[in-house]
Amino acid sequence: MAKRCYYEVLGVSREATATEIKKAYRRAAVEHHPDKNPDDPEAEERFKEAGEAYEVLSDDQKRSTYDRFGHDAFAGGGRGGGGAGVDPFEVFNRMFGGGGGGGGGIFDELFGRGRGRGGGADSRGADLRYDIELTLEEAATGCDKELELDKAAPCKKCGGSGSADGSGGVASCSTCGGHGQVVTARGFFQVQQTCPSCRGSGQTVKDPCTACGGEGRAEASSRIKLHIPAGIASGSRIRSSGDGEAGIRGGPPGDLYVVVHVREHEIFERDDNDLFCEVPIPFAKAALGGELEVPTLEGRAQIKIPAGTQNGTVFRLRDRGVPFLNSSRKGDLHVQVQVEVPTKLNADQRAKLADFADSIGEKNSPLHESFFEKAKRFFK
Repeated sequence: MAKRCYYEVLGVSREATATEIKKAYRRAAVEHHPDKNPDDPEAEERFKEAGEAYEVLSDDQKRSTYDRFGHDAFAGGGRGGGGAGVDPFEVFNRMFGGGGGGGGGIFDELFGRGRGRGGGADSRGADLRYDIELTLEEAATGCDKELELDKAAPCKKCGGSGSADGSGGVASCSTCGGHGQVVTARGFFQVQQTCPSCRGSGQTVKDPCTACGGEGRAEASSRIKLHIPAGIASGSRIRSSGDGEAGIRGGPPGDLYVVVHVREHEIFERDDNDLFCEVPIPFAKAALGGELEVPTLEGRAQIKIPAGTQNGTVFRLRDRGVPFLNSSRKGDLHVQVQVEVPTKLNADQRAKLADFADSIGEKNSPLHESFFEKAKRFFK
């Protein structure tokens, strides 16, 4: 297969400056690196192609020769003499500082890690998660809770400075030379990782506190007050700023994320901001009509039952559901009535019910009549 033009490989013009060529290679190398494309067998070839192109075009003498003779200028050339024998990983490491102690840039781009001055990691404390269970009433009306959790808090002995005398004096880390990163070789590729001694800060405490080992924080039990807003739904997260773990040696604290779980209710089911419940109704009241007492989250309420109410009829009570978050609006309460059929009748009650059934016949049973009219048409 014919080689592609090196300018085309990097996506630059023949008049591109050295800076433009460097930026183009950096972009291509990160995009096509084999470690970033483990499922793409062609990525390594594109990675090698980009390295070969950059090795030639980044060198003024080689570029001039290439511009005059093209790929023929390096046909049969050895390693370092042109493009054909180039080790793409060597070009890659040389470009991104992989052989030093404080480059770190390529790992940021490949794996999305940020870096501070000299490769040091952020001293901010970690974010924490706390799961809390609420009743439906608590979720609907809102409440205040006090959470108790164990977390890294500022060391009481050194005041969070990490040093025994409280001065906070630090020195450059001897393991990483103050870069916050260490490089280890894995075959032909070099891996840059956070320094295990300073945890990426690039510094160590001169006179570490004996209680916290120089970290400036120690495990402690903490109590945190949290307000639960009215109308919160199960699965919602509440962020409590600054209530996560303390930062290293006075670094900013992380945040606490509280995940809400609402317990199932014995009576109500919630759907968004509406509530649903089933309420039994005596047979006589369904037939004759009247008032029925039903439960709500605020207490009891009365609904009017029309005469002849059928089983499964749903009545809606406006604004008796769950409040909308940060709003005065509320959902509705939907009450479905379940007509109760007597299961134990004495002889006198049975006789009266039989007389009642004979007196009304089937014409006063609309559902019964409608069903059998349909059945007659079906069996014709």
